[in-house]
Amino acid sequence: MTIRTKALLCNAVHVLAQPARPAYGRNVDGQPPPDPQEPGCDVAEALIGLTADWAAALVAGDAARIAGFMAEEWVSVSSSGIAPREQFLSLVESGELTHSAMRYLGPPRVRVHGDTALVTGRITNTAHYRGERLDADEWTTDVFVRRDGRWQCVLTHLTAAAPDRPGAQD
Repeated sequence: MTIRTKALLCNAVHVLAQPARPAYGRNVDGQPPPDPQEPGCDVAEALIGLTADWAAALVAGDAARIAGFMAEEWVSVSSSGIAPREQFLSLVESGELTHSAMRYLGPPRVRVHGDTALVTGRITNTAHYRGERLDADEWTTDVFVRRDGRWQCVLTHLTAAAPDRPGAQD
């Protein structure tokens, strides 16, 4: 595997994650998060729940479920370049890429601007590519758009996190 391929995979595998919860797709009180498609729901909370469900699909290796969170034009952008949706999903479908852990290091920052939303946070994940373990610590921003009442991610941008420094703030 080339260094570029390894970097692309290490940066692209996280996609999305969620702070520690009682169970993926559940609020702290154990209830499902609000449906982001329901009028009047707390969109930020619903998007956090949506990211938790997406992370659960990634850890389960369920390519069909993963695809449901991504718009057709979804791409991941990292220091290695642009990775399209089809490439990522084919690696999951083939079993060449699996995930065993994924989580936010603190609550994500969610900003909603009409039918566009940004979810930003620091994420750690563990993936395996062709049997090789890849651990990542990254800052990620996911751009969601609401189309026909449904939120889908159109872009994931990844930046490797700098090592923690005493006194540094996230």
